[in-house]
Amino acid sequence: METAVAPTTEQLTLEEKLAQLMFVRMGSNLPPIVTASDDEQRVAELLERCPIGGLLLFNGVWPHVRDSLTRLQAKSRVPLLVSADLERGAGQQVGGLTVFPHARAFAQLGDQAESSLRDAISITAREALQAGVQILFAPVADANTNPQNPIIATRAYGEDPAEVARLVAVVVEAAGQAGALAAAKHFPGHGDTSQDSHDGQPCVDRPADELHACELPPFRSAIQSGVPLIMSAHVSYPALDPTGEPATFSKPILTDLLRGELGFTGAVCSDSLLMAGARDRYQSEGQMAAAALLAGVDMLLDLADPAAAVAEMAELVRSEQIPEARVNEAVGRVLKLKAKIANQAPHADPIPAEQVQEHKRTAAAIAKAAIRVVSPAGGAPPRLAPDKPTTVVLMKPFNLPSDPAQQPLAAAIQQRIPSAQYFEFGPDVDADLRDQAVAAAQNGGQLLVAIIAKPAAWHAFGMTDPQRQLADDLAQLDGAVIASLGVPTILQDFPAAVPKLCTYSDVPDSQTGLADLLCPTA
Repeated sequence: METAVAPTTEQLTLEEKLAQLMFVRMGSNLPPIVTASDDEQRVAELLERCPIGGLLLFNGVWPHVRDSLTRLQAKSRVPLLVSADLERGAGQQVGGLTVFPHARAFAQLGDQAESSLRDAISITAREALQAGVQILFAPVADANTNPQNPIIATRAYGEDPAEVARLVAVVVEAAGQAGALAAAKHFPGHGDTSQDSHDGQPCVDRPADELHACELPPFRSAIQSGVPLIMSAHVSYPALDPTGEPATFSKPILTDLLRGELGFTGAVCSDSLLMAGARDRYQSEGQMAAAALLAGVDMLLDLADPAAAVAEMAELVRSEQIPEARVNEAVGRVLKLKAKIANQAPHADPIPAEQVQEHKRTAAAIAKAAIRVVSPAGGAPPRLAPDKPTTVVLMKPFNLPSDPAQQPLAAAIQQRIPSAQYFEFGPDVDADLRDQAVAAAQNGGQLLVAIIAKPAAWHAFGMTDPQRQLADDLAQLDGAVIASLGVPTILQDFPAAVPKLCTYSDVPDSQTGLADLLCPTA
């Protein structure tokens, strides 16, 4: 498979250079749900009008997405950089490929953390490249120092900046060795926020010395490891920029701090510019894109109308409100990434199905190994006997259109205990179903209460009040076991004597791993 050669900056017109800074989503896992391949025609038509720099892939399906991306690359005069949020493996955005547990799970593996993470990233990069994706929007380099953080939480490797820095370096190195491009995010640190930047404007109001000590070490580690991209945060840091501008639009943060003080020479990409933390500040996408570019952003992610933004920015360049030298600098960094990818060995041969299955077995083993008994402190996990009446109650903080009819925990438990009764509650607890669940749990036997406590864009974090009341009532019953499929902090207020476990993730393998621990088969 031949790869087109990226042109030089001098070979592009002003509009073409500006278009190279635009990265547009392909596919969607939010309503209305669209697979990446179903979105191919729209992207192809856009390429005829606006030679964008790359794509943000959502909701791909293997192997169809590979074919779609191959056709789009052939239509584009300048090679496309294709990126995706792959914090949890290529299967996070390409159905059929491997899904790994959240980052926090790897931090539980002790001496095996680095080797397991290196294996996971190598697999992720290989599968992504086979699918046509070159940029992994990973690692999350945020130290999750705020337990109430609604958007980082289990996506971070932990709370300790030094520990996060160590694992971030592993990700950057493993991705590079596999031929993919890592992107450390969200600079200068999203771990101490209590608000989701997707639907608001978070602020981290800490002194500069604390920010340097708590937020920056993982990014320093990423830079020292040769990370080619860093993603900005739509978060304000008054101690770093007294104007209150979010990092994405802050020259003191992206140019003076990131490039000047930390010495980063790679490309800076914005977080999604559809997020409220960015779009609500400007009257047009062109104005927003121009502000980000002037602050130090090289790659403008997730614009709704890139052609209009290019036209508006071109007028700003011609009127000298945007220096063309800044445009040339940014497009030069984008073209350098494209040249780097083009010079690597092509990944033309599909991964054999048996190899993908081996990858998935690796992911399952990691997910199970990460599960911990957190109360009473440590010790062996409790056991659910296959011959006793068993009730399972699962709570999830929000409903997604992509959710299965039942979470994987249901089948995993019922496979081992066929008579187990399973009840699942979304954020609104149905009164009749609640009464049925409580009655089943009160009927003696054994009870598992599982709580999904994970971050997700534009969604609530943690239990709703009705869920919390139900969980509190169930925790008082004899034989209760409580499990968090996410952060351990949600377990803190339950009675100390109740056995508690944490999987640090809600991916299917984490749920199945929990069932394996609680009711192991012979």
